[in-house]
Amino acid sequence: MLVTTLGYLSKDNQILMLHRTSKQNDINHDKWIGIGGKLEDGESVLGCIQRECKEETGLTWTNPTLKAVITFNFRKHPEDPLFSELMFLYCGGQWHGEMKDCDEGELVWIDQDQISSLNLWQGDRIFMYYMNQDLPLFYMELNYLGDTLISATFNEQPVDLHDSRWSN
Repeated sequence: MLVTTLGYLSKDNQILMLHRTSKQNDINHDKWIGIGGKLEDGESVLGCIQRECKEETGLTWTNPTLKAVITFNFRKHPEDPLFSELMFLYCGGQWHGEMKDCDEGELVWIDQDQISSLNLWQGDRIFMYYMNQDLPLFYMELNYLGDTLISATFNEQPVDLHDSRWSN
């Protein structure tokens, strides 16, 4: 199972988003996501999100807060073998340094009330909604067939995918 981190820096009611436009063969191509990446051997998940933040933004993130543990299960086609990813979701607003250009796409500070208008994965809409609530650490499972979210759970309870809060 692949282990990754994803993080959302915040300031003044804005979230730092990465518009993934640089790589053509990128599953996230043209999507807006947070910063993050794969855990390296011997690295903690906290160390991973801080390293990825520095590499992708030039910023040093001083207080990432773990908000969720999310399991992604993905099949491109129904007959394909299952690919699973365990992702640790962070957010926080304390960082320092100067932002640099990112080789994975464009980094943009987006007003929180404009996030829903972006081209996001449906599962990202769901976990970002819960991430912004005053909740303790939560767990989610997101099951995709190709680009389509086919089922989701929040703390082991089914999520209504037709809920207007995260419907496209």
